[in-house]
Amino acid sequence: MVVSVAPAQAGAAGGSSNTAVPAFAGTTDKSAIETAAAIRAGETTALLECEAAIARIEARDGPINAVVVRDFDRARHQAREADKRLAAGETAPLLGVPMTVKESFDVAGLPTTWGLEAARDFVPQDDAVAVKRLKAAGAVILGKTNVPPLLADLQSNNPVYGRTNNPHHPGRVAGGSSGGSAAALASGMVPLEMGSDIGGSIRVPAAFNGVWGHKPTFAALSRVGHHFPGTDGAPGELSVIGPLARNPDDLALALDILADHPLAQSDNRPASGYHVLVLNSHPNATVAAPIADALDRLADALHDLGMAVDRTSDLIPDLDAQQRNYMKMLNITIARGVPQDGSAPTTLIEWFDLRDEQARNKRAWNALFKSYDAVIAPTLGVTAFAHDDTPLIQRTLDINGDATPFGLQFAFPGLATFPMLPATSFPIGTDPDGLPIGVQAIADTLKDHTAIAVARLAHGVMQ
Repeated sequence: MVVSVAPAQAGAAGGSSNTAVPAFAGTTDKSAIETAAAIRAGETTALLECEAAIARIEARDGPINAVVVRDFDRARHQAREADKRLAAGETAPLLGVPMTVKESFDVAGLPTTWGLEAARDFVPQDDAVAVKRLKAAGAVILGKTNVPPLLADLQSNNPVYGRTNNPHHPGRVAGGSSGGSAAALASGMVPLEMGSDIGGSIRVPAAFNGVWGHKPTFAALSRVGHHFPGTDGAPGELSVIGPLARNPDDLALALDILADHPLAQSDNRPASGYHVLVLNSHPNATVAAPIADALDRLADALHDLGMAVDRTSDLIPDLDAQQRNYMKMLNITIARGVPQDGSAPTTLIEWFDLRDEQARNKRAWNALFKSYDAVIAPTLGVTAFAHDDTPLIQRTLDINGDATPFGLQFAFPGLATFPMLPATSFPIGTDPDGLPIGVQAIADTLKDHTAIAVARLAHGVMQ
């Protein structure tokens, strides 16, 4: 077996490359469903599609640095086996489709570092459950994509593999922690990816790169094999795994392949059958004017399409309290209860109180969804920002001419994360710099396909 690791790019610890990155928006490369259909029809083979994806990675990834662990020899073997499966009469939904997965997922024989130098040599002996399900569905795994250390940032830069650049602009971040995943999709290298999300780590990279990402209902997909390197304990609170793709159909198919139990399908209602709430602001976090304006245009367009659209509702939970409680739970989970500022650890009583607050917040959102099919809101209040190695706690963003603390932006991912709801991030346009604008459709518990369906309609009306 030959496994190659892409070299860490110069400037990994500071600065960024000014090398021009080709624009891949609107790539004509086949989707996952189209690829599988072409293989089944005999128009191509799994091996040919594997070789084509390898060629795309080798031609495109240099200035992007998304696919940081490459497993091309074993991928070719998987592709040959997929062709044998097809010849034997199998029709698995992803048979022969080449894809990559986020570096934090265990793939037997490949390193899982979570971007940590100390874990550079950890190599798991078994695949994550999600990887097993993708392989069973016929997917061919080409390698793994880049992340930030500990998956704890909204950009992807680490001492093991270096920095991932946004395919639309090399000076901007690709997002995190599934930044390599979204960049690989946006540049057309692969049609399908796997990520994880606790603070927007699927949704934000999808938004920054102009692709689709779905944060499933909490615990709907198995997280076994998506552990801190070398551990096998309980998965963290709030965290989920989920798919990324270049279109909603691939996203929905991957979700069904990965789900522990069948999820209710959307009922294909026309736009006039939906009632949505569109939010373009938050009491704690600023939204850049181009994103707020795009959401206003989206609300108008959906209304013109016949959809019932509200801009505000008395049913909205207390978002200020939700943000405080979400950030507290997020920080406890990431630090495993040991504060990094030297303050006293969280007590069990405090943790139970926080879980009570989460339960109340979830019930409030569930009550809102008795009146609405979905809530559409910013995925983040900004588009892809410039590479910034300032520690997250000290980092600021210039939004509408004002310097604002970076951490406040977690309010937007937290809308769905704290109440454990499904949310689909999808593109609706570009800002004045030509960077993608992504927003999220949030739906009720286990109504994952409703979130994707509303996102599909909303994306379509903005084209």
